[in-house]
Amino acid sequence: MIRIQNLTKYYGKHLAVDDISFNVEKGEIVGFLGPNAAGKTTTMRIITGYLMPTRGDVWVGDYNMMNNSLDGRRLIGYMPEIVPLYTDMTTRAYLYFVARLRGLHKKRTKIRIDEVVETCHLEDYIDVIIGKLSKGFRQRVGLAQAIIHDPEVLILDEPTIGIDPIQVAQTRGLIKEMGKRRTILLSTHILSEVSMICDRVIIIHEGRIAAQDRIENLSTLLKGGNRIRLKVQGPVEKVTDRLRQLHGIRAVSYEKPYHIVEYPSDQEPRGEITEDLVRNGWTLLAMESVEMSLEDIFLSLTTAEVKG
Repeated sequence: MIRIQNLTKYYGKHLAVDDISFNVEKGEIVGFLGPNAAGKTTTMRIITGYLMPTRGDVWVGDYNMMNNSLDGRRLIGYMPEIVPLYTDMTTRAYLYFVARLRGLHKKRTKIRIDEVVETCHLEDYIDVIIGKLSKGFRQRVGLAQAIIHDPEVLILDEPTIGIDPIQVAQTRGLIKEMGKRRTILLSTHILSEVSMICDRVIIIHEGRIAAQDRIENLSTLLKGGNRIRLKVQGPVEKVTDRLRQLHGIRAVSYEKPYHIVEYPSDQEPRGEITEDLVRNGWTLLAMESVEMSLEDIFLSLTTAEVKG
């Protein structure tokens, strides 16, 4: 449903997005991750037709957003990080206004308002002035306006930022439910959110795609690295130093009470580790493989140390 090819965007001389390409298939929920100023919001604004690229192409459905922006935008529901709410209007009046802007006829507008109010659990707030709603319920109104015209594609930029944990959980549930019928591209800083909601993740860093895959497959992109966790009865500093000296060990850290050992996937140091610990008179109490978390993957792919 979304296809991006060689997308580049300059602001003056500043390169914000650097020749990126990716697809979001129909029915997918894809997390779009990156540090601040990585290019996430710029990319999402180009997808929605809010900005034009310097170079490259963006398709939404069958429409190229350079040539058929209006047709493409009809397929999109967009919730920006700062939701464009009119705080002096009631929820009902605001949704009516947005629906009419989207070209819905009056009869269809009434039906869709009832449907999105039910979907977003706004029944008790339909006639409340938006300015009197909590941040969490304003976010729900933002989601409601994004789906009022029943779009095939949803672009959500930081949809849970600034709301309390209960409202975060409720908003995540809403997004997951919406994803059963729609294609969703979701930008967020909350890595656990991606693990809970998304089918796949795209990580952008300094305007370039650092990685894109299913979360469980991303660790293979990090030079094929593996990690094991050891619990050793022995002096921490001496054990750490000795482990670092072993052949094929990439890194060793200590997170009480465990040593974390990283090594390339084409190495198998566990036997040598066991023998060396015994030879030094230390006792190996436990050894187990450690899966890389999304946080580990994200930090590894977006730090200068790894990229350099």
